Amino acid sequence: MAVFELVMPKMGESIMEATIISWSKQVGDAIDQDETVLEIATDKVDSEVPSPVEGKLVEILFKDGDVVPVGQVVARIETAAAGGGSAPAVAPATPVAVPAAAERGTVAQVAAQTTASPVAAAVLSAPADDRFYSPLVMSIAREEKISQDELNRIPGTGREGRVTKQDILAYVSNRQKGGVSAPPSVHSNGKAPAAAPVAGGFHIPQKTFSFNGEYEILEMDRMRKMIAENMVYSKHVSPHVTSFVEADVTNIVLWREKNKKAFEQKYKQKITFTPIFMEAVAKTLRDFPMVNISVDGDRILVKKDINIGMAAALPSGNLIVPVIKNADRLNLAGLAAVVNDLTDRARANKLKPEEIQDGTYTLSNVGTFGNVMGTPIIPQPQVAVLAVGAIKKKPAVIETPAGDLIGIRHMMFLSHSYDHRVVDGSLGGMFVRKVADYLEAFDPNREV
Repeated sequence: MAVFELVMPKMGESIMEATIISWSKQVGDAIDQDETVLEIATDKVDSEVPSPVEGKLVEILFKDGDVVPVGQVVARIETAAAGGGSAPAVAPATPVAVPAAAERGTVAQVAAQTTASPVAAAVLSAPADDRFYSPLVMSIAREEKISQDELNRIPGTGREGRVTKQDILAYVSNRQKGGVSAPPSVHSNGKAPAAAPVAGGFHIPQKTFSFNGEYEILEMDRMRKMIAENMVYSKHVSPHVTSFVEADVTNIVLWREKNKKAFEQKYKQKITFTPIFMEAVAKTLRDFPMVNISVDGDRILVKKDINIGMAAALPSGNLIVPVIKNADRLNLAGLAAVVNDLTDRARANKLKPEEIQDGTYTLSNVGTFGNVMGTPIIPQPQVAVLAVGAIKKKPAVIETPAGDLIGIRHMMFLSHSYDHRVVDGSLGGMFVRKVADYLEAFDPNREV
C-alpha cells in the first residue's frame, strides 16, 4: 500500500488560499479516480477538487470553513500501489470549476421549482455572524438584495448550520410569496465598531473612528475582502509610479465607425475599442520585454508569453480580471472574439479558474465609466498596468507640411502605473508613449 497526499490546488497566480466548503467524502470512504473529494471556494469561483488516484480516504486534515494555503496537504488517500511509506506530495489536482452562477438560471426560475419547506416557512432565526457563506450563496443574496443581517438569520441545513443553495432558494421563494419579512436595515447613532482586519495573510493596523450621525452597517462579502487585501498588499509591496500620455485616436474612431457593421457581418463579432487597445499593448510588450516581468525576491522573471489581463466590472460592483492568453499571436478579429466572450462570461459569473490566472500585464478601460484618466493599482505579481480613459473631442494642433492648424480631434489619456523597484521612469514612460504611437499610427484604410 502507498499513501497519496492530496493538496490544495492553485486556482490562480494571485490566489494564495481557498476555503473548504464541504467534504464530499469521509474517512474510510472508497474513492474512484477523478471523483470529487471536497468543494472549495475562492473570491472568484466555487470549485470541486477531484482525486487523481483511486483508493480509500484515510485522513482529513482540515474541517469545513477552514482557510487553507495553496499547496498545503488537505487529505491522505491510501492506494493499492506497491511500496511502503508515504508517497511524496504531488502537483495539485486540477479543479473542476463550478462558477457562482453557472447552470442555475435565474434565481426566480430555480426558486419557482423549489418546493416550500420548513426552512423556507420558518421565522428568521437568531443571527449567525460567524457562519461561512459560499460565494454561490453570496451571489444569490446579492441578486435578491438580501442584506447581510437577513442572510445571517436564515436557518441552514448544511453542516454546522451552513446555508446551502437549496436553503437560500427556498427562502427566496417563500419571501416572494410573503411568507417571510425581511428584517430592517441596521442603523445606529452610537459609535462605529472597530474595523476588522482584512481577511487573509496580510493585515494592516486598524483604528477606531466615531461618527455621531445615522449610518448603516454593511458587511463586506468574501470577494470584496479579497480585493481589499490584494489592493493594500500591492501598494505595500510595489512603489507605484504613474506616467500619463495623451493620444490622438481619431483614425481609430473613424475606422471603427466606418467598418463596425462590415466587421460584425464578416466575423459575427462586435468590434469595440478594447481589442484595438489590446493589439497596441501586445505589440509594445514585444518591444519592451522588461515590462512583461514579475519579481521573485531579488530575481526578475522575464515572461515569454504575453498574457494580457482585462479588468472587468461585475454587476455586484466587484472586479475580476480575465486573461487573454498569447494576445500577441491573435489578429484583431481573434482579439475581438476573445474579449467579447470573456466579458460576457465574466458578467454572468461563468469564468473558469484558468481564465483568470497567468496574466503578465493588465489593461483597464476606465473610459467605459466616463473617466478621462485614472491611477490603476498593479495586480500582483505583475509590475505594470495601463488605464485608458474616455475618448473626448478636443481642439488640437495638427502639424502639416503647410504649417500648423487647429482642428477637432478625438483624444484619449493613457495612465501607466508601474513598479518602481524594477521599472524606472524612463522605461515606464517610453512604454506608454509607444502604446500611444501605435494607436496614433492606426491605418484608417485598414482592411476589415
